[in-house]
Amino acid sequence: MGDAVGQMLASAVGIAISPVPLIAVILMLATPRGRANGTAFTVGWILALAAVTTVVVLAGSSIDTDAAKPDWSYWLKLALGALFLVLGAKQWSDRPREGRVAEPPKWMRAIDRFTPRKSAGLAAVLVAANPKNLVLAVGGAVSIATSTASAGGKTVAVVLMVLVGSLCTLLPLGVYLFGGAEAARVLGGWKAWMSAHNAAIMMVVLVVLGAKYVGDAISGLTT
Repeated sequence: MGDAVGQMLASAVGIAISPVPLIAVILMLATPRGRANGTAFTVGWILALAAVTTVVVLAGSSIDTDAAKPDWSYWLKLALGALFLVLGAKQWSDRPREGRVAEPPKWMRAIDRFTPRKSAGLAAVLVAANPKNLVLAVGGAVSIATSTASAGGKTVAVVLMVLVGSLCTLLPLGVYLFGGAEAARVLGGWKAWMSAHNAAIMMVVLVVLGAKYVGDAISGLTT
């Protein structure tokens, strides 16, 4: 089990520090339907991340019949690593230039009119249709699928990956529900910091993970 958890942890942390879902849930919590929409968004995120991870782990485990890691897993890691590096470079090149503020997406400007169902749907889209989050989720799930862990160990690793990857929504919701009078100030500070450093955060995460995946793949293919 340790192998599965260790392999997926970097991807799970990369998902957890994604600025967009954290900003989205904080904005939802500040609306009149904040409690319902924030909870729905968090539940939708957890379910979508669990679904993507489980599907990839089941698919990968079904073709992994050897005791050692199959070559296809290293080639897939190489491809994912290269994709991470490309996405990291694009993230940095698309960053707002100094003195300019990035225009928020249309859904973010309309978030005060969201219903719980629409909030949960948005969370699912941000997991499954956002390239950065999807690639991170697939990369972590592939690491679990091709690990030497037993079926039970892989199940525990999937649960841990979903929990760690959902901290970007669970932590703001927890602060909102249990933070009392200080909750609005704390969440506002998180939102401002993540908004200001969005591009730099994701660029660093993607480049570091890309280098790790490429390195692991080259090491595996040449031994």
